Amino acid sequence: MKKITPIIIAMLFIFACNTDNNKQKSMKYKYPQTKKIDTVDNYFGTEVADPYRWLEDDNSEETKAWVTEQNKLTFSYLDSIPFRDKIKNRLTEIYNYERYSTPFKKADKYFFFKNDGLQSQAVFYIQDNLESEATVLLDPNKLSEDGTVALSDIEISKDGKYLAYSIARSGSDWNEIFVKNIETGETLNDHIMWVKFSGISWYKDGFFYSRYAEPKQGDELTTVNENQKVYYHKIGNQQVNDKLTFENPANPKRGYSASVSENEELLILSEWESTSGNGLYYKELNNKNAEVVNLFTGFENDYRVVDYIDGKILIQTNLNAPKYKLISIDIKNGGTAETATDIIPEKENVLSSCGIGNNKIVANYMQDAHSKVEIYDFEGKFVQEIELPSLGTIGGVSMEKNENIAFYKFTSFTIPGITYKYNFDNNTSEIFRKPEIDIDLTQYETKQVFYDSKDGTKIPMFIVHKKGITLDGNNPTLLYGYGGFNISLTPSFSVTRMIWLENGGVLAVTNLRGGGEYGEEWHKAGTLLKKQNVFDDFIAAAEYLIAEKYTSSQRLAIQGGSNGGLLIGAVTNQRPELFRVALPAVGVLDMLRYHLFTIGAAWATDYGLSSEEEHFNNLYKFSPLHNIKEGVDYPAVMVTTGDHDDRVVPAHSFKYIATLQAKHTGTNPVMIRIATKAGHGAGKPTAKVIEEAADIYSFIFFNMGIEL
Repeated sequence: MKKITPIIIAMLFIFACNTDNNKQKSMKYKYPQTKKIDTVDNYFGTEVADPYRWLEDDNSEETKAWVTEQNKLTFSYLDSIPFRDKIKNRLTEIYNYERYSTPFKKADKYFFFKNDGLQSQAVFYIQDNLESEATVLLDPNKLSEDGTVALSDIEISKDGKYLAYSIARSGSDWNEIFVKNIETGETLNDHIMWVKFSGISWYKDGFFYSRYAEPKQGDELTTVNENQKVYYHKIGNQQVNDKLTFENPANPKRGYSASVSENEELLILSEWESTSGNGLYYKELNNKNAEVVNLFTGFENDYRVVDYIDGKILIQTNLNAPKYKLISIDIKNGGTAETATDIIPEKENVLSSCGIGNNKIVANYMQDAHSKVEIYDFEGKFVQEIELPSLGTIGGVSMEKNENIAFYKFTSFTIPGITYKYNFDNNTSEIFRKPEIDIDLTQYETKQVFYDSKDGTKIPMFIVHKKGITLDGNNPTLLYGYGGFNISLTPSFSVTRMIWLENGGVLAVTNLRGGGEYGEEWHKAGTLLKKQNVFDDFIAAAEYLIAEKYTSSQRLAIQGGSNGGLLIGAVTNQRPELFRVALPAVGVLDMLRYHLFTIGAAWATDYGLSSEEEHFNNLYKFSPLHNIKEGVDYPAVMVTTGDHDDRVVPAHSFKYIATLQAKHTGTNPVMIRIATKAGHGAGKPTAKVIEEAADIYSFIFFNMGIEL
């Protein structure tokens, strides 16, 4: 261990205790020199320079050396924050609690996940009944020494004999599928490669899955994903012998996911080419001569099959119903899309999901971005509502079609995932498992407010903080948003956020247009040529928090990931004086070239393509990479990404921070933290989650001049 001398300790102490903003701003940082190349693209007469395009090559030695130098700077800066270890140690303490998934039943056994607290990955268990002792069925922590191999999907065969599971390495979207004999514990020789954006759906003695062609060596994390095909794998066969079930070479950018109805009578194929809208096909499995039938064409609407019962397909859709409804099509009697009937028509609230339990329909609604659960019979008649503990989110629902017991998990910003056992007969819920966490959660409160955006639209926002705080404009505040792809931000518990709340921070989560909180119209209002609405909504949230004296610009940090990283990059460019700290994570930051990597082209329905003049003009106005200006004093910025992110390739973050470091004239730090053996976020081991969170919160507090 490197010896720390008293002089260094004294220097660190002075560095830490200097809370005067003017003195703090006087610091300078020597950023790594990033070479520029003369690369210019011409978009409809507009010349756009791209001097850091060489950073798109993640395999080059130059890029690797650049990553090393950037991380050296960032981690030396983070190492100098004297309370960083204090934050990390406290996060480790509060993270160390047992966490369970909702149990589910297959054949005559129950299954669930459990993390003892600090395990890298949750372990998969099996038990004979809910009272019997559980045993380990699969421990992903044994698949790698550093915990960077994670389970991405598990499916039990209908007879309960086999477990098919997929793994992801280092956070990549690429999956591998394996099969395990549940009774003997033996892992079979079956090994499926190059699977991505696919489920596993059992049928008889095998399963359906979707895959792409094997990419060229070295291009695995950047190559465009095209020509996805559906295959059937029979247990014991080599992958090369798997049967091709469906392909569409005429439309290489379309993807296909396959699922089998519970009664194994129907194969359902969902066709997609973007993040919203899909076509729907089906094939009768018991008829060898059956053709694939196209039920819904085009990509204007969403269709999700809920079940297939007595010859009728139940489908949740936003067809002529922006807030979604449940329809039925009697295909056994020649029914088509045109003869569909409404079972549960569109209502005031958004129908988030549907399931079948106790021969009833369980409908999960979203009311102002929090859950409301109602139960209907198969004729669409209302039966009862499940009373939830408070304003929050229901998820992980597990139920059997013919049983009167179900399980669900309820969470909120201050409730860490309580599992409830629900009885359909008497409409009661009782706690099945409640986590014990080393935090007094009763000292916090959550409120929901509605504020006006720039055009007068009312936007909801959740605000969480300690009870009794003083609204004096001096509270450190973290504002989080997403605003895209029909994704809704509902109340959820994050143990890492508790370090923020424990230290007097205010958490604000805003429900921007572009999300799904109020249905498809809300989503469309934040896409394509209306994308600026998302940024306006977020800026208005910041202004509201300041006007209501929760905080000030000097105490306001902003955060978002993926599409939310685009959000943070865009608003930082548009209103740099409004924020003290900006944290764009795994962001889509180059809006002119995002579609050229992996699955990026699928995002065009939200963004538009730079190859089309109207959309180029729009994208160029807000693209974070292209709107960094010379001579601007930007907030303190820490970009985060992963070297194995093949969803939003790290080149976005690399080029953005290189540009910001070159043009930024202020003295706030603008840095990048590049995680190794990590991807877009899923499957990250606990230790890496804690380390990253400690670095983020240390960076925020330190740049706000707050000493912990």
